[in-house]
Amino acid sequence: MEIVESIPDLAVQDPPGEDFSASDLSWTKFGTEERHDDVALIHYDRVDAFIIGECCNVEFPTRFHIERGRKRSKGSLKEYKPDEYLEYRLYWCSFGPENYGEGGGILPSRRYRLNTRNRAARPQSMRGCTCHFIVKRLYARPSLALLIYNNRRHINKSGFVCHGPLDRDAIGPGAKNIPYICNEIQQQTMSMIYLGIPEENVLAKHIEGIQRYCGSDAKVNSLAAQYVHKLGMIIKRSTHELDLDDQASIRLWVERNKKSVFFYQDASENDPFILGVQTEWQLQQMIRFGHRSLIATDSTFGIKKLKYPLCTLLVFDSRQHALPVAWIITRTIAKPDVSKWMKALHDRVLAVDPAWKVNGFLVDDAAAEIDPIRQNSYSLPFLCIYNIEVQREIFKRLGNIVYSIWDGTDPFVALEELSQDFVDQMAFLQYFKATWLPKFEMWLTTMKMLPLASQEASGAIEAYHVKLKVRLYDDSHLGALQRVDWLVHKLTTELHSSYWLDRYADESDSFQNVKAEYIATTSWNRALQIPDASVTLDCKDSSFAKVLSQKDSTIARLVWNPGSEFAHCDCEWSMQGNLCKHVIKVNMICGNLQSYRPSMSFQSFNEILDSLSKKPADDSIALDLSTAWTHQMLDQIRKLVELNQANNIGTIVNNMPLRWVAKKGRTSVGRPSTLALLPSSANNNSTSSAAKKKQKRKRLSRLC
Repeated sequence: MEIVESIPDLAVQDPPGEDFSASDLSWTKFGTEERHDDVALIHYDRVDAFIIGECCNVEFPTRFHIERGRKRSKGSLKEYKPDEYLEYRLYWCSFGPENYGEGGGILPSRRYRLNTRNRAARPQSMRGCTCHFIVKRLYARPSLALLIYNNRRHINKSGFVCHGPLDRDAIGPGAKNIPYICNEIQQQTMSMIYLGIPEENVLAKHIEGIQRYCGSDAKVNSLAAQYVHKLGMIIKRSTHELDLDDQASIRLWVERNKKSVFFYQDASENDPFILGVQTEWQLQQMIRFGHRSLIATDSTFGIKKLKYPLCTLLVFDSRQHALPVAWIITRTIAKPDVSKWMKALHDRVLAVDPAWKVNGFLVDDAAAEIDPIRQNSYSLPFLCIYNIEVQREIFKRLGNIVYSIWDGTDPFVALEELSQDFVDQMAFLQYFKATWLPKFEMWLTTMKMLPLASQEASGAIEAYHVKLKVRLYDDSHLGALQRVDWLVHKLTTELHSSYWLDRYADESDSFQNVKAEYIATTSWNRALQIPDASVTLDCKDSSFAKVLSQKDSTIARLVWNPGSEFAHCDCEWSMQGNLCKHVIKVNMICGNLQSYRPSMSFQSFNEILDSLSKKPADDSIALDLSTAWTHQMLDQIRKLVELNQANNIGTIVNNMPLRWVAKKGRTSVGRPSTLALLPSSANNNSTSSAAKKKQKRKRLSRLC
């Protein structure tokens, strides 16, 4: 915008209507390149109309008080500039400038509250709003007023909305009458609103939850309706853009959501951008489902479309569905950078549960840094997840290349044969050589080093990946993909609410439609619904199998290369490169037949057992250590089996060994106090003798 340096260059504005606001005026930059303000020139007799219009802002209803004012008499200046004032008034939003809210205080220069007119009704309602403007009645042209808007946004010093309908912390003067709303009810209501459920349905569930604490009451229902309506209005009007600059907007979000950020490193010349997000609910789920269990990574999302790729840490819940427990937004995969956020996350979990420990870590990238995870997770075993992204004609050959790890054949010979046999598939070969061939040796090495994950785990992670695409790659948001604040907003609102409601519906047996959809999310669970009788294996030709559709028995799906992770189905879901229920069901049946090859994860497991049986040498310390580890692992398995099979937890507790704890009669060093063993008379004598010695020392000190 062009900067104007002279008042006469400004046009006098007179908006139509009885009242008007700042949005009805055209604002001009006035001043110099180093210092300038937004100004507008209006008739002086319309200043009150402007103030009334500003007070009637729908999103920020308020009043403006005169914070400071000065006057001059006409003729008091012999020489003056065009912007000199005859009257000067500084108008401030009545929700400021003091802040009596959480973490606020009165201005350092003010020991008392000014008794100026048009202040807020109660001092405690002030929230440090910085919105203010200046009205100058011009000395040279008394019929005109110069409006100078220093800050048009109703925000506090931290940059957050501090009053009005968009303020999440504002609950109004009737706060003491609002019924008790626990975190569970509030999160349930917010989740339903974020997922687009109609307001009347949200209100019905909200009132149902409140009545568990307050009972049925007309006033309670009325207040609940106001609460739900206001919360819905806040959510619908909320925006991810706290600042026009994406980097500044993220800083503001981090400042406001410190409890949901476990690591933050701003981008600089030496350090890359890293943001680790984990809500309190996600932390609880990580402790609950991650302890003595598996944690998986989905680290390849948004590499091409998003400004920074998204890495997700997942745990497997009670139904073995992938549940996101942390999001890391960064472009770096260097070991020092991964160590930073991994250690911060690990320390956060241990601060809540010092006994927390992970049994395994699933990685989906052969280039992933394993050392930082080992350093922060007590030497975990790792599992590798494979990708299936090629057509069925080549799946079997690619599978043979991977199976060569356990067959003893040379994989590079099989790779050369693949290139020669499919030389006419130019598009595939170009894609394969450009994308996968440089990583081929790295993938084979990783698969030899690390055990492979099962199809159930792969299907659960794939279900999360698909859900992430649906939530983020909506056509209406394509313009915001390059903003980190938009990504964080979508993750912590819509996606977080979706998974919270899924878990709540399953555990509370409510929202039956949500629960049914949640259970059928993964291909593994959908495959369990297919009866064995619907699967037909060809005895003569083992290259394909048939699966009857459960919706239409006249439709049969063909699965090529059955019994292999590189099987392919002709259904639409599989043709898109996904792991479908038909392939999983066929592999379930083939896994029980000796004529089919065992799964890759089972072959990897056998390879580990065979390598353990070959070492260590007899009568060595390594043998003793291996024996101790084996017995420890067997003891843990026995306890888990016993716990799962027990009908009464009391029998398990009674069989546990006793643990002695400190008693009051013991001192801090663990020895019993001698005074506690003496009779009461001895205690009285010793106390009195000690008091006499003390008095004697006092008298001696006075004499000296």
